[in-house]
Amino acid sequence: MTNDKHVVDIAGILVGAGDVVVQSMTNTDTADAKATAQQIYELYQAGSQLVRITVNNEESAAAVPEIIDRLRASHCEVPVIGDFHYNGHRLLQDYPECAEKLAKYRINPGNVGFGRKRDSQFEQIIEIAKDLNKPVRIGGNWGSLDQKLMAKMMDENAQSIQPLSSGELIEKALIESVLQSAAQAKAFGLPADRIIVSCKVSGVQSLIRIYQQLDQLCRYPLHLGLTEAGMGNKGVIASTAALSVLLQQGIGDTIRVSLTPQPNQSRTEEVKVAQQILQSLERQSFKPEVTACPGCGRTTSIFFQELAQQITEHMERKMPEWRVTHPGVKDMNVAVMGCIVNGPGESKFADIGISLPGTGEEPSAPVFIKGKKTYTLKGEGISHQFIQILNEFVDGEYGADA
Repeated sequence: MTNDKHVVDIAGILVGAGDVVVQSMTNTDTADAKATAQQIYELYQAGSQLVRITVNNEESAAAVPEIIDRLRASHCEVPVIGDFHYNGHRLLQDYPECAEKLAKYRINPGNVGFGRKRDSQFEQIIEIAKDLNKPVRIGGNWGSLDQKLMAKMMDENAQSIQPLSSGELIEKALIESVLQSAAQAKAFGLPADRIIVSCKVSGVQSLIRIYQQLDQLCRYPLHLGLTEAGMGNKGVIASTAALSVLLQQGIGDTIRVSLTPQPNQSRTEEVKVAQQILQSLERQSFKPEVTACPGCGRTTSIFFQELAQQITEHMERKMPEWRVTHPGVKDMNVAVMGCIVNGPGESKFADIGISLPGTGEEPSAPVFIKGKKTYTLKGEGISHQFIQILNEFVDGEYGADA
């Protein structure tokens, strides 16, 4: 059903069939406007197209206008999403400039309100969103399910001839929670094309099952993400495994990779992983690709590894500038190869490539541009020379006068 969706406007970004938007989230204290704006800007520079911030108290709500103003003063137009729980209805009402400046709201049907207050508080948020023409993501999470709905479904399940397992019941409850809330939002007057839904769980197979069902049950844009994915390789691999299956099936309109950062690690890592998932699936291009061989007994020198790393880091540093001045560079492929076996062939197939000498080979490095051998580099300055050639190639191939 996903491919039959209409194009919708998600926080100022048009999303339709085939388009996927990368989202991230800050981990600063939102009340610290300077630090939060700085982290949003770093995420934007890394390529995040949407950034979500926590708005959990009066101090954070009051800081939102300053955060947005700081970003705009830095020519950063990235849409900022407010994440509201428990008291979102009050904060949006009491801080109208916060409500106005945010591009989108995210609310969780499991904790938007409790008991008799739940519907009225939910309606207050929807009324504000409707009046300001803001999209709303109704995002369920397996760790904070709608307790009233869950209790009702547990009672029904206990009386069933073929009761569901606890995991199956949670999946069903998540889907019903967000779809019921989306229907309620529509009943309160929020247009269907202003509604995004998500169901976050931390299990790969569970996430895949849930979103395959959502894709069949609704036409709302779907936000994908494995919640609490974890730290390091575990978080990267689990997120990649889950999102790749769904994206390959055409499911998903916005994605986030919820990595636990290493101590003192930049928050931008989650953006890079999300981009690499999409780029590896050949769905979208965000930055030049570096093809490098894994190394073997023919490449006992680590020079080609160091050069591949230097090229990758150089292009990452240049991408915020190139994204504006050389937009086509995102499709460029660079090869850094380590010996004569595959080196010349891989280099010829890249837009620009270098084939370094392997163990026992002649100490020279041919450079290929668009399939043609153009230079032969020798000596101690190969790294510097190749980066200079790369920069000249980018200017000539992707610059304004190209």
